[in-house]
Amino acid sequence: MGYNNLSFAMNEIFLVTGGAGFIGSNLCEVLLRRGHKVRCLDNLSTGRKVNIDPFMTDPNFTFIKGDIRDFETCNTACDDVTFVLHQAAWGSVPRSIEMPLLYEEINIRGTLNMMEAARQNGVRKFVYASSSSVYGDEPNLPKKEGREGNLLSPYAFTKMANEEYGALYSKLYGLDTYGLRYFNVFGRRQDPNGAYAAVIPKFIKQLMNNERPTINGDGKQSRDFTYIENVIEANLKACKASHGAAGQSYNIAYGGREYLIDIYHELCNSLGKKIEPEFGVERKGDIKHSNADISKAKEMFGYDPDWNFDRGIEEAIQWYKENL
Repeated sequence: MGYNNLSFAMNEIFLVTGGAGFIGSNLCEVLLRRGHKVRCLDNLSTGRKVNIDPFMTDPNFTFIKGDIRDFETCNTACDDVTFVLHQAAWGSVPRSIEMPLLYEEINIRGTLNMMEAARQNGVRKFVYASSSSVYGDEPNLPKKEGREGNLLSPYAFTKMANEEYGALYSKLYGLDTYGLRYFNVFGRRQDPNGAYAAVIPKFIKQLMNNERPTINGDGKQSRDFTYIENVIEANLKACKASHGAAGQSYNIAYGGREYLIDIYHELCNSLGKKIEPEFGVERKGDIKHSNADISKAKEMFGYDPDWNFDRGIEEAIQWYKENL
């Protein structure tokens, strides 16, 4: 269970791209706490310096301010690195519909730059963030690898392109790549601000400020909300995965299903608020229902998440109470 029993050699170096972001900074924190050497690459376009400020005095931590769209930056960052945890990307389905060219540059070319740099530098494992958005309009639940539908957004396309490159780099060049299809990750340090903020931190902040949140659609859409600790476990266990598991993609979730309107009322109860939401139009490119079959990740590299939604949301709310 979890990742506490995993062991790595102390001379091994982890590179976390997007390390100043929500998921990346949590990965950096856990790795540093375990005594590992961590290199963080981020251009701070969506990541935030405040997320990594506590690590800047740690002798095991190195921050490189740089852009994955520049190959030489990627190549330098990968020097002597053992494991790459590639989180750098631009998220948000609706924003990708507005800015498809930028998403192609960052999410596709940037990821290809990182894979090539990892290959040239002899990186042992390349673990990268994919997304449940690759399932598109496939209606069946739970979502299962190998059963994808038509893509619904440029963001989803970029993640599918990453997976295709990952498979090629394993097959052609022997680079062990592992694509992690995250399902609606939430938890500490997730940014509640901006038009493209994720729904849980956005609702928490609005309710704490006695504002009336807007739910896109009827609130009956469901998601496999996944606490950050489960994602950390998946990344570290993928670093220990076999060569035979490389070149493939894996659902990373808890395997549950929560309805948005139920989550909203749960947040109201936890925060002691009685505020009725507004209901807006459905967002373009959104998937109506999402629930993951996580059996492949369990079988191939022992992924065994122990943070369910209720446990995760309780800790997340406490973090926002202390930090907003």
